[in-house]
Amino acid sequence: MGPHGHKLAKRPHPRRLSPILPLIINMKATPYTGPKRPKEKSLLIGWHPVFDALEAGQAIDRILMSREDRNERSGDLLGLAKSARIPLLRVPRAKLDKLTLKNHQGLVAFTSPIDYQPIDELIAGAWEAGKTPHFVVVDGVTDVRNIGAIARSAECFSMTGLVVPFSGVAPLREDAIKSSSGALLRIPVARMESIDECIHFLHKNGFQTIGLSEKAETDLQSFRSQGPTAWILGDEGEGLSEGSLRLCNTLVRIPMTGTTGSLNVSVAAGITLHHHMNTRVETD
Repeated sequence: MGPHGHKLAKRPHPRRLSPILPLIINMKATPYTGPKRPKEKSLLIGWHPVFDALEAGQAIDRILMSREDRNERSGDLLGLAKSARIPLLRVPRAKLDKLTLKNHQGLVAFTSPIDYQPIDELIAGAWEAGKTPHFVVVDGVTDVRNIGAIARSAECFSMTGLVVPFSGVAPLREDAIKSSSGALLRIPVARMESIDECIHFLHKNGFQTIGLSEKAETDLQSFRSQGPTAWILGDEGEGLSEGSLRLCNTLVRIPMTGTTGSLNVSVAAGITLHHHMNTRVETD
């Protein structure tokens, strides 16, 4: 009853909306636009810019050329790229169309924040400075965070340089540099055609090549390297390639007592390179 004796009408309960409903109402559909194009500042587009960059010795990560271009100038470009040890890939023209809206003329190059250096010059420079050269060679590491962390450990433990193949590893661009905390800009980086070519070259120059493998019989704790060395690190999923397993002078494993099957490759690199720094035997 109300204050004046009138019977109050029963009020309906307020309608409760699902807490999810406002979210659904406010959501706006975002149309799919396909893969994100790379920043224009990282590209050289067209024949003249690419030729000029090659002749000026500008750092280039790789070159993409349309499969349809097979003439004299494409042969000249191939020669320049080969002498500068820059990967050149022939791709469908549609791939280039997805990279840029500009008139690419069938040719696009990716500039590189890394100034790659010839490995023979790095070796010579180390000896001239009175130091024994030591390298980290990356075999099939495709996670950009791992390759950045490996470079960070290599720089922290005073390795001469990092060696990567033309393909089969994470690209060394801005995200890799960020993952390395800038170490990729401080440690010299060399690039070679393949891991097999790299190991053969190192053997000819008197290097001991040591592959890190959980299947190895030699224990890292008891291992001592002597003279110029190169540590070969494979991806944690696939491990070292068959070529590396066959060609390395020595295979070494990190002893573990837990039940986990393997270490992250960048963690393994840190453990290995710290051990290497503290136990290596230098030669005159």
